[in-house]
Amino acid sequence: MATLERSDLIDELLDVRGRDVLDVGCGEGWLVRHLREGGASRVVGIDPLAVALERARAQDGELAGDYLEGSAAALPFDDGSFDIVVFFNSLHHVPEGELEAALDDALRVLRAEGLIYVQEPLAKGEFHELMLPIEDETACREAAQATLDRAVAGRRVLERSRRDAVIGMRFPDFESWRALMVSVEPERGRAIAAHDAQLHERFGRLGRALEDGREFELPVRVRIFAAP
Repeated sequence: MATLERSDLIDELLDVRGRDVLDVGCGEGWLVRHLREGGASRVVGIDPLAVALERARAQDGELAGDYLEGSAAALPFDDGSFDIVVFFNSLHHVPEGELEAALDDALRVLRAEGLIYVQEPLAKGEFHELMLPIEDETACREAAQATLDRAVAGRRVLERSRRDAVIGMRFPDFESWRALMVSVEPERGRAIAAHDAQLHERFGRLGRALEDGREFELPVRVRIFAAP
């Protein structure tokens, strides 16, 4: 299966032109900026990690106010504030006990005819295997999918579409991979240092060599939902 760029699926499956979008778990803001460039009227990012938001604001200058610190389970917005709510590789980072509340709050801030876009990594593939020595996300990734399945079965949401694909995660070197891991969760820095030799071996063995680094396959699932 051919690998895709990280934004290919959202660009293909979601029309953000003229719409107000909320990026839940925005990190350092790359997707906020990408969706703005794609024609969204406004994109707001929210994340619980203050250091990531500082970096996002530093890159966005006069639009730095579009980043807020907060929890997915308690969104600081009025009912019906957004046309689209996005969870891009972020739903599995919500604590398992808060997953139901996070989905309910996404529905609350959604306008009539609005959509929830969820793109989640699956617990398999080269990228998953690469990070296993520092963190096994199998349980939290499966919990995120199970929460969505229950919501569909209970008709709390309508599933409009589903698509599985493989993203190509490209890194010029080991340090760039490490930087990504730490940007998502700073505490991973200690684990990476403790497993340095093992991680370097996996980085050099898994994936494919490119002229400018290595590429690792990341299987993902996209699900798009509407309110019932």
